Amino acid sequence: MLLDTAVLIFAVESPERLSRRAAAILKNPDNIRELSSVSLIEIAIKTNLGKLRFSAEMARQAIQDMDIRILSFTATHAFRLFELPVYHRDPFDRQIIAQAFSEDIPVVTSDEKFLAYREITTIW
Repeated sequence: MLLDTAVLIFAVESPERLSRRAAAILKNPDNIRELSSVSLIEIAIKTNLGKLRFSAEMARQAIQDMDIRILSFTATHAFRLFELPVYHRDPFDRQIIAQAFSEDIPVVTSDEKFLAYREITTIW
């Protein structure tokens, strides 16, 4: 499962905002949980701009505690962006969507704009 950036943040800062299904996915040790390297970039940029209060240490700890693997953003993912319809304008989310397409993995997200991309499975 590829976790959207907000899912990681919710899990740390306000777990009550997670859907029951998302919380169960995070707790189930049988699930492979991945976070895009793009999400780490998004968190760093938004923290540096003062839009978010989520330190590098918080991110490291959450990744360790939830046994999350980091999915690197590759050229294959970037080339997928050329084919991606523009249903969603957020550049970070578009990169995560491109990864989900390329890797053929579901995305755990509360963002309803992901639903427009019918080729990927969204879970919430």
